[in-house]
Amino acid sequence: MIAGFGRTGNMWGHETMDVKPYIIAMAKGLSSGYLPISAVAVSEEIVKVMKTGGDFVHGYTYSGHPVAAAVALRNIEIMEREGLVEKVRSETGPYLAKALATLSDHPLVGEARSIGLLGAIEIVADKATGTRFGGAEGTAGPMVRDICIKNGLMVRGIRDSIVMCPPLIITTSQIDDLVGIIRKSLDEAEPKLRAL
Repeated sequence: MIAGFGRTGNMWGHETMDVKPYIIAMAKGLSSGYLPISAVAVSEEIVKVMKTGGDFVHGYTYSGHPVAAAVALRNIEIMEREGLVEKVRSETGPYLAKALATLSDHPLVGEARSIGLLGAIEIVADKATGTRFGGAEGTAGPMVRDICIKNGLMVRGIRDSIVMCPPLIITTSQIDDLVGIIRKSLDEAEPKLRAL
């Protein structure tokens, strides 16, 4: 889950949003992607209902693999030891928000938003109205993404936005670099988008 394991400044995204879930699905954040692992956590209410139905057969060949579980435990231990969740909450998350906000003056940026280390830049043809690029609707994000990648920054292009989720260990100077590359890429994309 992209909103878990410290990404929003809390261990779980539901804590950031003040929601009480009944089910939490999690995967690569458990091991920071070093080994494939996933899990599902369910509330006590769900467990009580499940226990009334007899055996709950859910095991598969690779379920509970000891190596992946050991890596996940060590990964979480490192995150706790290095205070990464707290760092996102108090330092790098707020810094990313302020840094992305500096892009709001760019003619293509309709909105720059973030929570923790999740960020998005909405790309518009007209800032005043929020109008998208007419015949090219949905192509602005991928175009800016491709230019960002060419300039050395990996982001995702989704319709008319670019989105990012930098690593929890990112530094403030690296965030400055990230925003600089986005600005440069937006500058390069503007004439191409206006020509569509």
